Amino acid sequence: MTEITVVIPNYNGMKYLPGCLQALQNQEPGSPDFTVLVVDNGSKDGSVEELKEKWPKVEKIYLEENTGFCHAVNIGIENLKTTYVILLNNDTKVESGFVKSLYEAIQQDERIFSVSAKMLMWDKPELIDDAGDRYCVLGWAYARGNGKPAEAYNNPAEIFSACGGAAIYRKSILEEIGLFDEEHFAYLEDLDIGYRARIFGYRNTYEPKAKVLHFGSASTGSRYNERKTLLASANNIYVIGKNMPLLQLLFNLPFLVLGFTVKFLFFCKKGMGRIYLRGLWQGFKRCFSSAGRSHKVRFQVKNLGNYIRIQGQLYVNTFRILMKS
Repeated sequence: MTEITVVIPNYNGMKYLPGCLQALQNQEPGSPDFTVLVVDNGSKDGSVEELKEKWPKVEKIYLEENTGFCHAVNIGIENLKTTYVILLNNDTKVESGFVKSLYEAIQQDERIFSVSAKMLMWDKPELIDDAGDRYCVLGWAYARGNGKPAEAYNNPAEIFSACGGAAIYRKSILEEIGLFDEEHFAYLEDLDIGYRARIFGYRNTYEPKAKVLHFGSASTGSRYNERKTLLASANNIYVIGKNMPLLQLLFNLPFLVLGFTVKFLFFCKKGMGRIYLRGLWQGFKRCFSSAGRSHKVRFQVKNLGNYIRIQGQLYVNTFRILMKS
């Protein structure tokens, strides 16, 4: 019985998609059976023709326009019947033990919601691209280990959230806590869903045996650009507004103001200060919109211990980023 579906959202990813699909076909003997589903987000670069002509065994869903990462992923999840879903960016190449390692890691504990893969830089595979995501009291989300030697991240670890570019998720928990929030469109949606899972008492972990090369920012063109800055800054505010209860938000407010001020100055140096502020304003408006309010994670006393543990992680991760660890 097939227990895993690999969902690949694709938007104009013709440059990378064939290599991504080919790498999935080369999994090591003994790997669990899995299905591959590509959700195409209205590509105009030949991706659709490539999928139809050369990948008959790959399941496909074709959307008429670019509806965003979250909607594409949710469409994929809603159409699968397997126990687990692996989300994979189209600008990746997985190694042969990728699927097996993620599968074995998530089976270790029923409270594990997600397992993040060891993402390596495409042009410098000796360096980490992402070894799971962290979140701190300054309101900063950051990739654990980014730019550091890969050999330093060879041990499994607890993380705040999995990077949705290469991770496995337990579908039963997705059905309990809700799918990816489409108000994000793209960026920080994986932080948001990992945060939500932690509120409900579930775990997110990192598995170093599941290795994958990641090009990074292939769909937006660069690490820092106006579109990404606008979306990410808005989503940064939205993640806080929807996941933090009022008391916790007020308690963290001085740290958050400091964090966002530092980020504003950072983007001013890159000539995108106004874009960053516009994104923050959009995030504030979204928090108070009808859609934003409907997605608010309501405080429940039974989850109080989880909120306390999350707050502890926010402090610990702040110390880690300051110590560059």
